[in-house]
Amino acid sequence: MHPETIAGIIFLITYLGIAAGNIPGLAIDRTGIALLGAIAMLVSGSLTESEAIRAIDTPTILLIYSLMVLSAQFTLAGFYTRIALGIVRYMKRPPVFLLALMCTSAFVSALLANDIVCLTFTPVICASLLSASLNPVPFLIGLACASNIGSAATIIGNPQNMLIGQVAGLHFGRFALWCTPPTVLSLAASYAIILGLYRGKWKAGPPVLPEMREGWPAYDAHEVKKTVFFTVLLIVFFFTGIPRELTAICIAGILLCSRKIPTRSILGLVDWHLITLFCALFIVVQGVAKFGLPQRAFLELTSLGIDINRPCVLSPVTLLLSNLLSNVPAVMLLIRNIDLDKTTNLYLLALVSTFAGNLITIGSIANMITLEQAKRFNVFIGFRTHAKVGIPVAVVSVLIAMAWGALFG
Repeated sequence: MHPETIAGIIFLITYLGIAAGNIPGLAIDRTGIALLGAIAMLVSGSLTESEAIRAIDTPTILLIYSLMVLSAQFTLAGFYTRIALGIVRYMKRPPVFLLALMCTSAFVSALLANDIVCLTFTPVICASLLSASLNPVPFLIGLACASNIGSAATIIGNPQNMLIGQVAGLHFGRFALWCTPPTVLSLAASYAIILGLYRGKWKAGPPVLPEMREGWPAYDAHEVKKTVFFTVLLIVFFFTGIPRELTAICIAGILLCSRKIPTRSILGLVDWHLITLFCALFIVVQGVAKFGLPQRAFLELTSLGIDINRPCVLSPVTLLLSNLLSNVPAVMLLIRNIDLDKTTNLYLLALVSTFAGNLITIGSIANMITLEQAKRFNVFIGFRTHAKVGIPVAVVSVLIAMAWGALFG
């Protein structure tokens, strides 16, 4: 069989597996499937070892890793827990509490990993709401939606934005300047949607008193101040011409030199699962890009009048692929096949792939983390319950992004 055909079959099977999310009879997830695809590209001879290594975008991996170390430092210093506990004081006025929760989680997600925000906020919010006899569901959905939306505002808000920013060499400030307004509008729209759907449904049953502080990191003011200082310093450097990945890995190295927090604890919070997914997908996509297969497929679509570089085509395609494949695999496929000189399309790709995560429960890792954490408190949010909010939030957000692109593209 021709190597081109073999590579195409491996790519197709891998992406179908990623879309399905598992392989029947095996306890394997999307990352495992992507890793098997990368291994198959090597074993089949579609790529040599050196080609596979070169396929991995090292600057992107370094940036993601560095920001995970930064976020881990904040987690272990009790920063996220302190913020979450600070919001709790607004619980007596549920609409105000929802607004404070969504604005705070969106803002923090724009600067740090949105997955960590959901991981650390959910237990605090859940325990506090149950003890106050409030219905946790609208607030937890609001937390996940706001974290997804807020992370779209900056290059460092989520992994797919980092990938787009690194591959296309986008300017940190211009990216934030263009993407922040539609992010704020989408956040306001999502708040209005949740408020409308759950008006008068804030109360729950009798108060539940779960163990409030079990496993919550103690607040360490010194460590938090130190990490905030280096985070601000890092963002300042992002506005210079110094490669982002170099400044980020330098800051990460400095933070590892801690007298209080063990290296093992910090690295234990690094999402090696996500880093493995990135590396594997770089190899799988390169396996077919080497033979020009995706490029030919997109050229064929263009000849049929379906031009992926038109915003009205790119946005719905991104929304669809992000929910079929998850946003990282979708972006990794699309970024190799769109015109990198059309900056507006790159901004739209970042916004839409992120906003798409709110559509259904499996649309983003932040959603799944929130729902899984909530189960520890016997709070169950099903697919339909989430979709009742997620679908209108995602659709309205994508329409806002498209309108913004049409007006200011």
